[in-house]
Amino acid sequence: MRRYDWLREIRRLDPERDFLRIYRITVTHEFPWDVTRALELALYRTYAVPGIGRLLAATGELTDRAQKRYDDTVLLLDTIVEHGFRSDDGRTAIRRINGMHRAYDIGNDDMRYVLSTFVAMPIRWIDRYGWRRLSTHEKRAIAAYYGTLGRHMGITGIPRTHQEFAECLDSYEAAHFGWDPEARRVADASLELMARWYGPLAPVVRGASLALLDDALLDAFRYDRPRPAVRTAVHTALKLRAKAVRLLPPRRTPHYARQNPEVKSYPNGYRIADLGTFPASRRLGACPVHPVAGDAATEDGPAAAS
Repeated sequence: MRRYDWLREIRRLDPERDFLRIYRITVTHEFPWDVTRALELALYRTYAVPGIGRLLAATGELTDRAQKRYDDTVLLLDTIVEHGFRSDDGRTAIRRINGMHRAYDIGNDDMRYVLSTFVAMPIRWIDRYGWRRLSTHEKRAIAAYYGTLGRHMGITGIPRTHQEFAECLDSYEAAHFGWDPEARRVADASLELMARWYGPLAPVVRGASLALLDDALLDAFRYDRPRPAVRTAVHTALKLRAKAVRLLPPRRTPHYARQNPEVKSYPNGYRIADLGTFPASRRLGACPVHPVAGDAATEDGPAAAS
């Protein structure tokens, strides 16, 4: 294979019909490291919305059991990428996601905002730090993929294009970012978790992570703004990494998020149905997968199993 063969395959596919195949190539072959970092940043941003941050602090999952919560989130989302929306495993993962959300009073606007971060942040990260920029096909497929996920979660008013997802994110943050001490506690715990993965390099990683946050996010958490030299060093290091990755041969075997070294909670394996939390499972019962119009014909695309 040559370096741009996966991109050539993506351009032969239809992003509205084959979005799962395109997204899977993008995530597991072309940019697995970048997408992981971007989705971490996406979730981190949501804590700066006080209503979301306070709820996450109240559950204790991201402050007292941060590693397990991180792992469960990664594994549930990864299951859908690997197996698709129509598979038994994919539907089980969606039921688990819906079951956890259903136990709390979460508004549709907050849910739509979080969904928007999953579209906008990977696109922005890869276009800035990836070894190549994303193609229009990939951006359209990302929007279609998360639009489908959002409909299975019962979210309404979902943006249709990646540009609309970005506009939703920016306008919601402008209106809702703000200080909350409980949200800051969640942000601190997540930052500490990510730094801890790197052992003696934890202080460096903590500083580098803060350097990647924009001023609006730093101000919402009341973090000190990093020195310009630190930001320049971090951005330069990521640009150099991109140049090095560009010289590598294409990844022949997919790399799924479950294979990441940051996932540590299940050395002996896991059952998808056991992932996540069960805050009111006996009272609420099973949580359905919300049906999607045209679901059977298009949601995984004809090339999904390949």
